[in-house]
Amino acid sequence: MTDAATVEDVHEIALGMPHVKVEYGGGENPVYQVGGKSFVFFRNPRPDAVDPATGERYPDVIVFWVESDADKQALVQDETTPFFTTPHFEGHLSVLVRAARLGEITRAELAEVIQDAWLARASEARRRAWLKRDDS
Repeated sequence: MTDAATVEDVHEIALGMPHVKVEYGGGENPVYQVGGKSFVFFRNPRPDAVDPATGERYPDVIVFWVESDADKQALVQDETTPFFTTPHFEGHLSVLVRAARLGEITRAELAEVIQDAWLARASEARRRAWLKRDDS
């Protein structure tokens, strides 16, 4: 795939959004926030996301917020995407992806997911200002 998404793209695109602050969760995992609200974060290995063949916890899960459950279902039910969810995230407006599978989507597709995550968490004023930039 040309222009396959990478972990570096996640960092670059998230940091390129306005008003972003980076915190660090457990370990050295970055948590990208807008207005104190996380919109993308890198998870520590957890028992709810494991390799079905080995039972080993995935060490590279990234969480992206989504606007609605319909948006979440559209991503996780589309078998052509690497996005998934776990019972731990039931009812949570987010989707998961393994960093190892980011290359299954393009950088442009990743940018859309990150921008949508930012829009889902930013204040109304920040959303309006960011969306308005395309109108000028």
